[in-house]
Amino acid sequence: MNDALEILRQTCLLYPESYEESPWVESAFKVRRKSFVFMNRGGDTVSLSVKLKESYEDACMLPFAGPTHYGMGKHGWVTCRFEPGDDVPVELLQRWIDTSYRSIAPKTLVKGLPPEGPPEAALFSREPPGDPLFVALALAL
Repeated sequence: MNDALEILRQTCLLYPESYEESPWVESAFKVRRKSFVFMNRGGDTVSLSVKLKESYEDACMLPFAGPTHYGMGKHGWVTCRFEPGDDVPVELLQRWIDTSYRSIAPKTLVKGLPPEGPPEAALFSREPPGDPLFVALALAL
């Protein structure tokens, strides 16, 4: 499960101007100070929260997903929870990360992304910003 979470963490960091903060027990992945993913690795349970607009209701029907607490669910936020040994649907969660980023990020950043697709496509469709961490991550792919 840790490998899957690291892949999802790296996915979040591939987006333009994205960065990670750890304000509490969980990590918040942000773009221009607005969170688009929350990831909690504490204890045995792992959770990931994303903002989904159109697929919110369908997502909440999955056994591992439900509305995010603290009133965020009414704004389209979904939390996925996984126990040790659970299969983590990485590709589905990557698509949800993409949807969440696009709903939170400024339109000027979103228009530089491909219409749909994996974050790797977004990475190679534009010039690296020159950030050494970004360049190292790009070279690692």
